[in-house]
Amino acid sequence: MRLQLAGLVALVVLGAAVASAGWWDRATDLRGSAAAATPAAPAADAVARGADLARIGHCAGCHTARGGADFAGGRRIATPFGSVVAANLTPDAETGLGRWTPAAFRRALHEGRSADGRALLPVCPYPNFSLVAAADADDLLAYLQSLPPVRHAVPAHELRFPYGLPVALTAWRLLNFRPATLAEAPFTASASADAAVRRGAYLVGGLGHCSACHGQRDRWGATAGAWDFRGGVMPGEGWLAPSLADAQAAGMAGWSADEAVALLKNGRNMQATVSGPMALVVAGSLQHGRDADLQAMVAFLRQLPAPPAAPRNPAAAPDAAVLQLGEKVYERHCADCHGKAGEGVADAGPALAGNRALALASPVNVVRMVLAGGFGPSTAAEPRPLGMPPFATLLSDEEVAAVVTHMRWRHGRQAAGVNAFDVNGQR
Repeated sequence: MRLQLAGLVALVVLGAAVASAGWWDRATDLRGSAAAATPAAPAADAVARGADLARIGHCAGCHTARGGADFAGGRRIATPFGSVVAANLTPDAETGLGRWTPAAFRRALHEGRSADGRALLPVCPYPNFSLVAAADADDLLAYLQSLPPVRHAVPAHELRFPYGLPVALTAWRLLNFRPATLAEAPFTASASADAAVRRGAYLVGGLGHCSACHGQRDRWGATAGAWDFRGGVMPGEGWLAPSLADAQAAGMAGWSADEAVALLKNGRNMQATVSGPMALVVAGSLQHGRDADLQAMVAFLRQLPAPPAAPRNPAAAPDAAVLQLGEKVYERHCADCHGKAGEGVADAGPALAGNRALALASPVNVVRMVLAGGFGPSTAAEPRPLGMPPFATLLSDEEVAAVVTHMRWRHGRQAAGVNAFDVNGQR
C-alpha cells in the first residue's frame, strides 16, 4: 500500500512538473512592442557584414522551404525524435523577427531561447552559435531585418512523446548544453597564436556550425560540442559526415591550402568532390564566402590535431564470385566515366583510385551515390558540375553490393565489402 501511495505521489509530482514546465523554464520576454515592430533601417555596413555572416552560417539553407520565400521558414527537418519546422527569419511583426530586439537575438544564439523566453529546440545549433560575438550577432540581425517581411506562420513541430514536452527539453539542456569558448578549440601548439587560425576556429566552431554535421551524436541527439569533428551519420539524412580531423577521412592536413580552399569554394579539387548535403552547403553558403574567411577556415582545419590512430584490422577478402560480378558491373556501367583502372576521365568522372570515400569504415555514402546518383554543387568555377546517374532501377541489390565491394576492395585499401542487405537498407 505504501509503495502504491508513493508511486501515486511520484506521478502527481511528475504531472505537475510537466504541466508547469513551460512556465518555470521560461526566461524574460525580450520582444519589443508591436508599435516598434518596424525598426529604423539598419546601417548599410552592418547589413553587408551581416549578409556575409548569414552566408557562412548557411541560414537560408534551413530557413527556406522548397518553393517558399527566402528565410521565411517552413522547411521540415527530419530528426530521430520527429519533424521540426524551421522558423521565419524575415522581419514580419507577427510571424517573424519584426519584434525581436538585439538583446533577444543575442540570447537566442548564446543561450538557445526565443524572444519570448521559451527554450529553443537543439535542432537550432545554438551550442555552436554560443560562440558568436555580440557585435556579429547584431550585424546578422541587422541583415535579417533588412529583408522584405513575409507573413508566414509556420506549422507546429511534430515531435513524438515525450520529446515535445518542455520538461524533456529542460533535461536535454541541463545534460548537454555548454556554451562554446574559443579557449577550448583544438589548436596545435604552433598554431594557437596565429590570428588566421583563430579566426577560422571562430567561423568553423560558431556560425559555420561544422560539428552539427561532422560531430558524433549520442542517443539523445547531442554532439560533444562545437569542437567535435569525429564524424558520424547525419540524423534524418542517412549520409555519413566524415571526420574533419582524420586525414584518411575528410581531414585537410595532407592538402595544400589552395587545394582545401578550392574544395570549399568550388566543390571540387584534384583530390575530392563534395556530394550529398555538403554539396548544398558549398552551393548555398561557402562559395559565396569572403576569400579571407575561407582561407582562415582552411588554416584552422588543416592544423587540427590528428586523432589517435585506430588499429586497422585487415578485412576478410570478399568472395571471388562477388568480386567477379562487381568487376563486370563496373566495366558495363562505371568504366566509361571513371576509367578502366579507376584513374578518372576528364570532364566525365573523378578518379576512384586513391579516393578516400571508398576507404571509409562505413560504405554508406558510396552505396547512396550508386543508388541515387547526384551532382556536385553548381558554383562560379563549376557552373555545370559533373553528375552521376542513379542506378537504383538498373541494378539489383546484389549487383550494387558487388560493384561497391569491388571498388572498396580495389581502390579503398581493401576496405570491407557490402552485402545486399546493407544496400536494401539504403533504398
